[in-house]
Amino acid sequence: MSQIITIGGGGFLSGTEPDLDSYILSQSDTKSPKIGFIGTASGDDTRFVVRFFSRYSKLNCSPSALNLFGRVEDLERWISDQDIIFVGGGNTKSMLGVWESWEIPSLLNAALSNGTILSGVSAGAICWFESGVTDSMGSFYSPLKGLGFIKGSCCPHYSAEPDRQPVYESLISTSEIPPGVAIDDGVAVHWINGVPKRIVSGKSDASAYSVSVAGGQIVTEQIKGAEYIVATSA
Repeated sequence: MSQIITIGGGGFLSGTEPDLDSYILSQSDTKSPKIGFIGTASGDDTRFVVRFFSRYSKLNCSPSALNLFGRVEDLERWISDQDIIFVGGGNTKSMLGVWESWEIPSLLNAALSNGTILSGVSAGAICWFESGVTDSMGSFYSPLKGLGFIKGSCCPHYSAEPDRQPVYESLISTSEIPPGVAIDDGVAVHWINGVPKRIVSGKSDASAYSVSVAGGQIVTEQIKGAEYIVATSA
């Protein structure tokens, strides 16, 4: 069973919706899972690493972090050793470029196949899809190719950043990117074997949506066939 948990925004990096962090841990079969943080998208910003350890050191787990901008040793072993991997937000395009040079996509794919739960927020959500909407290239939003672990496209921060929604819908309507999911801040979509099985909300007014084209018109609706729950601490 492959599991990927994509968060639109929030969680420990912003100090909001802490129950989403606990939810991720609760999905591991391991009593005290090893959870590794990859902060490449922020250039391994120390502030984000500190927030990660500050949050997860208080929970029943063994946290660690990967630094690709320092001395990198035994990368394959570190990735394969994690029960959960959490990818932080930042510049998605730069992150994917660095990952490619270190051959990280193939290592992450192998970890996923071996039962490691992959997760992340913003850039760490977009990256798992075939494509997404990003502001990595400036103050405007544009399409970006992802790893393709999940079919379709992704748009994080859907309701929090008003300009994202029309751009995302336009890119889908013109077939520049495939139909996909839009995720509000404070919401996680739990994918099992590539299918959205659970929508986990840390906010009462937030959700996740499928965005597609029907009859030449954009159709945006809450994801069907998934269980909707409110996050609770593990």
